[in-house]
Amino acid sequence: MTYTLDKTLSGSSFDVAVERTKAALARKDFGILTEIDVKATMKKKLNADIDDYLILGACNPGMAFEAINMEPKVGAMLPCNVIVRSLGGGDIMISAIDPVASMRAIENAALKQVAGNVRAKLEQVIASI
Repeated sequence: MTYTLDKTLSGSSFDVAVERTKAALARKDFGILTEIDVKATMKKKLNADIDDYLILGACNPGMAFEAINMEPKVGAMLPCNVIVRSLGGGDIMISAIDPVASMRAIENAALKQVAGNVRAKLEQVIASI
């Protein structure tokens, strides 16, 4: 079973892919709560070189509020992470967590419905990039 929603862009710069991803998230009411530059972190902490790799912690406040009201500990699984990473050769992959897959551990039917709604929005985000 897959746990991400993916799209590969060819012929795009990393920076353009990041901006397109942020804009697509904003169109579906996701804000960016965190931005982690994994490439810079690996260089600083391990002196290791990796290709461009950025983690965006995206949150749709309305849906997060709904989920937290149903299951207060669900915050441990928030925000929805979206990664933008260079594959080399001019290809960039965008991957968003599949919230349905990540919520399988929680036995709450109503929460699973919210996860399905979030997945639908993230699928639209990925498709529109």
